[in-house]
Amino acid sequence: MDALNEFINIEIIKIGENSIKIYNVLLVFAIFIFTKILVWIVSKIIHKHRDKADMDHSNAYALVQISSYVFWVIGIVFMLEGLGIEITFLLAGSAALLVGIGLGLQQTFNDFISGLILLFEGTTRVGDILEVDNDVVQIQSIGLRTSKAINRYDISIIIPNSLITTNKVVNWSHHGTTTLFTVKVGVAYGSDVEQVINVLKESAKIHPEVIRKEEIDVRFSDFGASSLDFTVIFYTENIFGVEKIKSEIRINIAKAFKENDISVPFNQLDVHIKNQEL
Repeated sequence: MDALNEFINIEIIKIGENSIKIYNVLLVFAIFIFTKILVWIVSKIIHKHRDKADMDHSNAYALVQISSYVFWVIGIVFMLEGLGIEITFLLAGSAALLVGIGLGLQQTFNDFISGLILLFEGTTRVGDILEVDNDVVQIQSIGLRTSKAINRYDISIIIPNSLITTNKVVNWSHHGTTTLFTVKVGVAYGSDVEQVINVLKESAKIHPEVIRKEEIDVRFSDFGASSLDFTVIFYTENIFGVEKIKSEIRINIAKAFKENDISVPFNQLDVHIKNQEL
């Protein structure tokens, strides 16, 4: 026992009047392991009771993230105390330094605060589909400084949290999974309008991922410069893959137009030359 006491009281580092002993290192390690286990247990409890509490995956994720941040902040404070570092003295002594760091890292702190806003507010959640900087992405995770997302080309995108909270962002998932989309098409002048409308409706209706088929609508949008312009309106739950759905509907339309002798006009420009006698 005496040998053990002697071992854990061996000094590793001595700075002024303070010294770090093996005992302090073991204590910090124990606090680290305890915090890690506590975070794991809380995460398991939240996910286990998610269904009973009628909580969706995104809310559970936010709660796990927030609680883990709180536990780690408390754990770090105890670890510093375990090393003999007084937090109040450290903060008071480094106040000027912290001001300088704060001025240099304003954007980082902005992203940090934005991360907390995203987790607490819940307007943007994991799994949501956003349109950010003209790119459509699906949120994979929300961190304190950045959020990880994937776009329609399966490319991972790292988004600073402040970009989501301070800019105009379209959240396609905010009001539910079913969303309205459109496909525009033009036909030649002289085409049978009623036939074109029926063909367009049927082309959208036969697509397996188009839902609420009775609500598919076709509108005669405009008399274009060289075409009669129509808009096909349809609903789908596959928001992230809607561009592929639009492409397949256009393929259906092209086949149906060919079968029904409906022409899609080429863009054309008439030039009139006027002779003037000099």
